[in-house]
Amino acid sequence: MPSALADLLRNTLAAELPQLSALSEATASVKPNGPESWSPKQELGHLIDSAANNHIRFVRAALEPEISGNAYAQDGWVDLHGYQQRPWTSTVFFWHAYNTFLADLIARIPDENLGTPCTIGSSEPCTLRFLIEDYVLHMQHHIDHLLQRAAVTQYPAPATMSA
Repeated sequence: MPSALADLLRNTLAAELPQLSALSEATASVKPNGPESWSPKQELGHLIDSAANNHIRFVRAALEPEISGNAYAQDGWVDLHGYQQRPWTSTVFFWHAYNTFLADLIARIPDENLGTPCTIGSSEPCTLRFLIEDYVLHMQHHIDHLLQRAAVTQYPAPATMSA
């Protein structure tokens, strides 16, 4: 099963990399909903920050009998990393490289660890399997949004202890 979860992430990366790479620097810099909203640069940067936070969760859940951890201050992370000032192409490259690394990690998680209970912030406990699936769904939601697709993947999904 970890290979199927890794493939889910790899397939998302393969499908979305050309779309993201096609955005121009100018388009990626625009904040479509006003100065307080995120630009595509910042929204993809948020996905890098999500990768960093989930990287730790995935490793801990693969090695520990259960985990709990904090949510993260996403606006603060996006601002501190300065994604708005970074070149779009380097952000896309890093997003792709980091998630390829995570897909390889996910493929190495033993099957029996996919049921590890995970509690993030004040959310209800879920399994590591759900956390990985939710991570990819979250990514797709943001990519659909930043590419201004007519249909944006619904998020968040209901958290459960799915096996």
